[in-house]
Amino acid sequence: MDLEAEYNNRARVPEHPAHIAAWARDSAAWREACPHAELGLAYGQGEREKLDLFHPDAAAEPAAPLALFIHGGYWKALDRGFASHCARGLNGRGVAVAVPSYDLCPAVTIADILGQMRAACAFLWRRTGRRIMASGHSAGGQLAALLLATDWPAFDSALPDGLVHAALPVSGVFELEPLLATSIAEGLHLTRESARALSPRFLPSPGRPIHCVVGGAESGEYLRQTRDMAAAWAGSDEAAPGADHFTVLAPFADPDAPLVATAARLARAAPQ
Repeated sequence: MDLEAEYNNRARVPEHPAHIAAWARDSAAWREACPHAELGLAYGQGEREKLDLFHPDAAAEPAAPLALFIHGGYWKALDRGFASHCARGLNGRGVAVAVPSYDLCPAVTIADILGQMRAACAFLWRRTGRRIMASGHSAGGQLAALLLATDWPAFDSALPDGLVHAALPVSGVFELEPLLATSIAEGLHLTRESARALSPRFLPSPGRPIHCVVGGAESGEYLRQTRDMAAAWAGSDEAAPGADHFTVLAPFADPDAPLVATAARLARAAPQ
């Protein structure tokens, strides 16, 4: 198997620059149009340790369900400014959405990024008192799954068990070891041991809902990883017909999209 061809999504989709430019444009538009957006909230001390919180209405209804959407970029690229539009669909269904940035490899490790995402969740709990449905794209999908598996009281004794109560990863990388044979591994500081430890596919199931999504036109490895992840944690999965690694995100901007309806249903299922 040519693992480089399987996992190098930018090479697989030559028109990816246009898709990423569209994300930036659509995200800027939603930051302007959202009824109530709190931008640049600091969840940590670093310059990139900030998140934007998009509320579904101007009143910032405190009872609204809460979701987290984590951007992708193979842990090495982009920031929250490319994913604001992914809050639009859920906002239209009454769900608040937090979109964080994080530090990037090679300046940090993937384990460091995971720690930052856990800190972002802790910040949201302290600010809102609401449990979180975690979603994310590509590398963000891996991080969302790891948040679902987190022992929150062990991370911070003030946090409740099941703080992240459900996950909806999109085109996630749930097994990192195959990346070691590709150019993608450059700068990720991965060893076989750390790659295994950061692979949610091989962690015990947290026993909470997970719905894994992948583009139907993605590589065989992405399709396999999505199926295997859902099976390992007794979750569900779907392949979006005709969607590639970039166009798979399009439904998130549409409140009427079936995928957004699924995400909203997961977000609303938070235990009291």
